[in-house]
Amino acid sequence: MPHAKTPDGVAIAYQLRGDGAPLVLLAGQANNHHWWDGVRDDFHVARSTLTIDYRGTGASDAPSTPYSTALFARDVVAVLDELGIDRADVYGTSMGGRVAQRLAVDHPGRVRSLVLGCTSPGGRHGVERDREVRRSLAGPDPRASRQALLELMYTPGWLASHPGPYRVLGDPSMSPHARRQHLAASDGHDAWDALPGITAPTLVLHGGDDLLNPAANAPLLAGRIPHARMEIIPGARHAYFEEFRETAGSLVLDFLDREVRQA
Repeated sequence: MPHAKTPDGVAIAYQLRGDGAPLVLLAGQANNHHWWDGVRDDFHVARSTLTIDYRGTGASDAPSTPYSTALFARDVVAVLDELGIDRADVYGTSMGGRVAQRLAVDHPGRVRSLVLGCTSPGGRHGVERDREVRRSLAGPDPRASRQALLELMYTPGWLASHPGPYRVLGDPSMSPHARRQHLAASDGHDAWDALPGITAPTLVLHGGDDLLNPAANAPLLAGRIPHARMEIIPGARHAYFEEFRETAGSLVLDFLDREVRQA
């Protein structure tokens, strides 16, 4: 698997597939590129896709240093530099949406258009999951916590007809340090003050029944980013992009195609 070297000497694994203009796909917290396996091919009708294994996941290095969403964004830039890609469309979900915000804020020349899925501005302005949800994920029984996470990701009907494997429950190969640092990076994200400076055309997507990253964050982002468009998918939970793949994929591709025509 190819790697790019970051300025601080970390090897970041990346996966480039398909043909056409590049679409960077950024996964959720403590996940690697397999997060996108269920829907990745949907984008290859019009574009290539570029994923990375965040530092601490997959085939990337896992340095024992602090992580942040700004640092993850710099890692994405290192991969773009390695591939000679000046600008790309960027689609980030969950923590990947936080990384995408930092990418658009800190490296605006590298982002042609931006899709922010099931994510939050972070900080004191972000809407946090409620206490009951946090309790269900932090219980003493790992099987119960796993089931709680599954039910936050997908509807009961979808779970009944899709017994797995599930790609969005975290990278089991991660070290304890990397897992802690991914949580710290996500929790430490606060882009509120910088969001009005985003110049890339932006689509905000969210599942209407998302309790893991509450859907109330979507209008906050859309209202803070100039000229952003918002789409809420009724009945969808956190992994809307997989369970509601036809709806979500069409919304993303239609948005990107429109931006191409207007560019």
